[in-house]
Amino acid sequence: MKPESEPRKWTFLTNHAHVLLSIAENPELRMREIAHRVGITEHAVQRVIDDLAAGGYLEITREGRRNRYRIAEHRPLRHPNEQHCEINAIVDTVLASRHPTTS
Repeated sequence: MKPESEPRKWTFLTNHAHVLLSIAENPELRMREIAHRVGITEHAVQRVIDDLAAGGYLEITREGRRNRYRIAEHRPLRHPNEQHCEINAIVDTVLASRHPTTS
């Protein structure tokens, strides 16, 4: 059992969101690279990608020996509390704060 002083580790976004954000940032990433970014196994990344594709959130195109991904940005979020928002709301918010534009 963990000592009381050591906080539990958790995040607000799921692995599905982390994989989707990684792909949004670079649609040509390999599963190995996504796994490293997210902190999960390649097998877990494959399952998440399969879920996202089956749900219509991700389109996969084979280019030679690599996959290229395209996110369906206007699909609604899945939970009833967030169905009024589209995928691009999360992607734009997170990636905009990661890569601020200079004006």
